[in-house]
Amino acid sequence: MLEDHQTAPSTTPWPAAYPQGYAVVDVETTGLARDDRIVSAAVYRLDARGEVEDHWYTMVNPERDPGPVWIHGLTSDVLEGAPLFPEIAEEFASRLDGRVLVAHNAVFDWSMIAREYARAEREAPVRQRLCTIALSKELGLPLANHKLESLAAHFGVVQQRAHHALDDARVLAEAFRPSLRAAARGGVRLPLLECRPLTEWTDRAATPRIGRQSGGYASGGYSSGGYPSGSWRPSRKRPACPYPNPGRYEPGKQLKQGMRIAFSGDTSVERDLLEDRAVEAGLHVATSLSRLTSLLVTNDPDSGTSKVVKARQFGTPVVDEAAFGQLLRDVEPASKK
Repeated sequence: MLEDHQTAPSTTPWPAAYPQGYAVVDVETTGLARDDRIVSAAVYRLDARGEVEDHWYTMVNPERDPGPVWIHGLTSDVLEGAPLFPEIAEEFASRLDGRVLVAHNAVFDWSMIAREYARAEREAPVRQRLCTIALSKELGLPLANHKLESLAAHFGVVQQRAHHALDDARVLAEAFRPSLRAAARGGVRLPLLECRPLTEWTDRAATPRIGRQSGGYASGGYSSGGYPSGSWRPSRKRPACPYPNPGRYEPGKQLKQGMRIAFSGDTSVERDLLEDRAVEAGLHVATSLSRLTSLLVTNDPDSGTSKVVKARQFGTPVVDEAAFGQLLRDVEPASKK
C-alpha cells in the first residue's frame, strides 16, 4: 500500500553534503539473537529534506515460532500465510536502494536485515545508516531517555500502535524530519555509519518452525520495551584463552597467540564466524576494550563508538577487517615457558 504526502517545502538552507534520500525502517522480529527472524517490516521513503514520498509494509513468515506475540501481535496463524523473506527481498531492496537507512537503534535493524538477505543469498543495497538515537545526542535534545516514545513526545508525534512496524516507522519518520532540519540549521554533521552487507554467514542450531512452541520467551528478564534486557546481541561463552597476553600488536609484525582482540562495528563476515577464527588461532576475543587490549578491529575507525574512543585514548593499534584476515593467516605461536 502506497500513499503520497505533500507538505510545504522547507526554507532551511540545506547542507550540500547531506544525503539525497532516506529509508526510515522498522522491523519486528522473533527475538534479538543472531538466529532470530523478521516477522514484519516497514519502510517510509523520504526525500533529501525529510518529506515523505511513500510507505510500504509487509508481514514475513519467519518459518519458526513468532516469539514475543504479546509485543508485536503477530501470531503463528497470522504469519502462516505471509510471504517468506526471499519473496519480498526484491521489493524491500527497491525501497532501500540508494538511500540512507534510518532507524531507532539502527545497528539492530540493519543487522537483522543483513542476515535475512544473507540467508536469501542476496545483498541489501544499503551502504550507510543513521541512528536516530545518535542524532538526538548530537542535537542535545532534552530527552528523559532514548526510547522512541520519548523522541516522539518531544516533537509532538502521536503513537497509534506501538510495536507495529508500520506505525513505528511512521512515528520515526515524523520525528526524524524536524531532527534533520534542526541538524541542517545548526550545521550538525549527521552521524552516518557504513553498512557492510554480510558476505559470509551461517545459522546456529535449527530453531523451532512456526506453529511450534519455543521456550525462548517463557520467562522474565525483559526491558521496558518488552525485549530481553541488556544487549540485543547476546555474548557467547568461550573457553579461557590458554596463552598469556604478550602485549600490544606492533604494526608490520605478526599477531601472537594470547593477544587480546576486540571488534567494533559492521563486518562483512558474520561477527561470530570472525571471532571463532580468532579463537581457533589462539587469540583472546575481548568483549570490551581496555589498556590490555592488543588490537581493535574495525572498518570505521572514525566512528564515535566507545571502543574506538577508548582505542584512541589508550593508543591501541587499529586495523580493518581485511587486514585482520591477512594477519590471521600467520599467527605466531605463544612463547614457551
